[in-house]
Amino acid sequence: MMNLIGPISNILGGWMKNRAEEKQAKHQAKMSVINNDANWEATMAAATNNSWKDEFWTIVLAIPIFAVGYAIILDDVGIISRVKEGFIALESLPDWYQYLLFIAISSSFGIRGVSKIIELRK
Repeated sequence: MMNLIGPISNILGGWMKNRAEEKQAKHQAKMSVINNDANWEATMAAATNNSWKDEFWTIVLAIPIFAVGYAIILDDVGIISRVKEGFIALESLPDWYQYLLFIAISSSFGIRGVSKIIELRK
């Protein structure tokens, strides 16, 4: 019986060591992903320092809001109907173009996970 304790102890010790190394490898892989994400965020922020595309898209996206507000102030229902027609026209564009536009605007604002948002749209 005593002759079996040594080999069993060695097997268990090796198994526990392998398990600990596996956990450490998983942890390092997760940390690598986190660091890569942080580096990507920093790179994108640095790349947009001298860019005005996010301001451009903010203005473009705000135009319908200003038009509706203007229509309410002037009591001009025609402006609101034209804004609605504009959205209908945008909605009738090919899906591939809508997706490209969505991706361009999302990347301008640094929004990641575009594929998840597109899935919600379906």
